[in-house]
Amino acid sequence: MATKASDLFIQCLEEEGCEYIFGVPGEENLDMLDSLSRSKKIKLILTRHEQGAGFMAATYGRHTGKTGVCMATLGPGATNFVTAAAYAQLGGMPILMVTGQKPIKKSKQGRFQILEVVEMMKPITKFTHQLASADNIPSRIREAYRLAEEEKPGATHIEFPEDIADEHTDSRPLKASLARRPEAEDKAVRAAVKMIEDAKSPILVIGAGGNRKQTGRMLLQFIEKTGIPFVTTQLGKGVIDECHPKFLGCAALSAGDFVHRSIEHADLIINVGHDVIEKPPFFMQNGGTPVIHVSSKTAEVDPVYFPQVEVIGDIANAIWKMQKDIVPSGRWNFDFMHKARQAEVAHTESLEDDTRFPIFPPHLVREVRKAMPADGIICLDNGVYKIWFARNYPARQQNTVLLDNALATMGAGLPSAMASAMVYPDRKIMAICGDGGFMMNSQEMETAVRLGLNLTVLILNDNSYGMIRWKQANMGFKDWGLTYNNPDFVKYAESYGADGYRVESAEHLTQLLKKCLDTPGVHLIDCPVDYSENDQILNKDIKTLSKQLS
Repeated sequence: MATKASDLFIQCLEEEGCEYIFGVPGEENLDMLDSLSRSKKIKLILTRHEQGAGFMAATYGRHTGKTGVCMATLGPGATNFVTAAAYAQLGGMPILMVTGQKPIKKSKQGRFQILEVVEMMKPITKFTHQLASADNIPSRIREAYRLAEEEKPGATHIEFPEDIADEHTDSRPLKASLARRPEAEDKAVRAAVKMIEDAKSPILVIGAGGNRKQTGRMLLQFIEKTGIPFVTTQLGKGVIDECHPKFLGCAALSAGDFVHRSIEHADLIINVGHDVIEKPPFFMQNGGTPVIHVSSKTAEVDPVYFPQVEVIGDIANAIWKMQKDIVPSGRWNFDFMHKARQAEVAHTESLEDDTRFPIFPPHLVREVRKAMPADGIICLDNGVYKIWFARNYPARQQNTVLLDNALATMGAGLPSAMASAMVYPDRKIMAICGDGGFMMNSQEMETAVRLGLNLTVLILNDNSYGMIRWKQANMGFKDWGLTYNNPDFVKYAESYGADGYRVESAEHLTQLLKKCLDTPGVHLIDCPVDYSENDQILNKDIKTLSKQLS
């Protein structure tokens, strides 16, 4: 029997293992919405803005490795997906965006609300396609999923016009094929291992690609066997427990930090899971430190990145092969690197006991770390606090520090935490947002309450766009144009049915963190912060102290 196209579309998503569709349906999605209402496998997560739906779908993909699906209408609904598409595309998160469209075979509404959505999505997706026939639905959905999840994961898009959704077809869903990532070539592994054995002070740099795949176990075995220390990029945090004695820090600042001194002191860099979307943790120079590139993709060469040896294939398998082959060298010396790490830890500890009010960022980071269990997940929005958490917050497990160092968009912190709470309902989840970033998708508080999620939203309140003020001060400009007023966040949370609290002292912050994390439901903590020393500490003190190391 012929099947209605919208029913077939949902059947294809079910065949792919889809659990949720996040979104804001419109008139042009109503056939699909009706078909979805009869699904026993997929749940609709109705959000208050398409951007929030896209961020949630992307974070679902980040945690699971499976494609997150989101839905919007044509025109303004589709344009509201653009930021989420870029967020997923740059961040390596698999998503499928489905947008509606007016009838394409016969329309009586002229160009009302009609944009060239497929053309709009082309530069920021791996795949975009307008369905012009119901017969093609299975192959187009299968292709969208395949490309979304293939390394490097990213965004895909299908436009589903309402007249196509109403068609009938004899097509049936396609099953996914078994696809294994290729292994690293043995000669490349041997060449890399020889370089490492011949080096005097090699160092591991773990990037975003290491976090996307389950590489932590193999990397830990490599480090335990060799004793080679490691640093991470912001998107590489948590691949290995950062309480490990060989951890040297996270490259959160662009340059001039203690961790950069360790990298500069190395005579060989083993770059694992390098992703060009991140700010580089180091810059190569002709005649400078050689680099081994270990990744699933060949290196994208530019003036500051041109590795000498590339080990291409499944990252975990490549590291396993290198670990099996390598013979640790008695000539290796990591004394300076560990000295730099000790100096960084000492500097951080000298700041953490400052219990001033409003709250001092180093103290805040320490208290959050103490309050969160090892498997607890913090989801950072975008702001200057991201630097403090990337540097000072030791990630204990993979994907427990979700920050965006790719698109680096504001507004993703709360939706990211909501998706995390859905994927891991038994773990402690905290969204950490600036007041500016929180307000960009704060309406999703209603969604979080409606879904019965357990999460804490920590708002760092300085009544300004603090990251840009920090940059403004560093560039010598006067403090101007970046301050505003906020609502009463406690009443705001309560108006949605959440619990709201305001921090009144450093001691009170510690109490509130424990109370909110231990109590089911949605909680918001309004935390005033003192960013007055950001420029002095991050741009001056750290650079001076790290430069003095010898």
